[in-house]
Amino acid sequence: MPDSLRLAEIVCSRLGHDIAGPLGTLTGALELAVAQRGGVALTAAFEAGEELARRLRLLRAAWGAEGLRLDLARLRDLARGLPGLNRIRIDLTDIPRGTVFDPPMGRMLLNALLLAAESLPRGGAVALAGPTDGDVLVTIAGARAAWPAGLAACLADPETAWAALDGPRSVLVPWIALLAGRAGVRMSLLVPVGNARLAGPPPLLLRPLSPPPAG
Repeated sequence: MPDSLRLAEIVCSRLGHDIAGPLGTLTGALELAVAQRGGVALTAAFEAGEELARRLRLLRAAWGAEGLRLDLARLRDLARGLPGLNRIRIDLTDIPRGTVFDPPMGRMLLNALLLAAESLPRGGAVALAGPTDGDVLVTIAGARAAWPAGLAACLADPETAWAALDGPRSVLVPWIALLAGRAGVRMSLLVPVGNARLAGPPPLLLRPLSPPPAG
């Protein structure tokens, strides 16, 4: 059976490659125009171009065919491409300095950040904690903060995830669930048992199924 996820990755990589060149030319020209002439319209156009460039870098790293080893600096830099970042705070203080995530885990963390941003329609905070024995926790907090409906079911069952691929607005949940399985990273929501209650949405757990390669 053909690897549909691999095809999607290659298409994303090709799109990123084809867009990156003209976008770089555009932002360079706008930067020069702003420096020479200024003006509100040119400044707004330059800022939009910069935002688009940051978004493209993030999506190429999260969705493209090649994974990246991510240290905190690179993770923080790529997170600058998240949609709605002006109303979202990214908290990485609970990740020890010097931590480097191997490509599969780094890639899934970027996808988890994209999902978290989508889960904060009115803004809020996203916090990453770990790794503890390789595990990383992702928590969200804010007004109307909620993980997308069907996330737990897609993470638990690949067939449910494939069936949930019904349009561009809902693609992120099944994409992440299917990609995690291929990347060897188990993702699950830590829903409390019994009478225990959470103050907000349950944390999202990322657990590598095998130790990262040496080096």
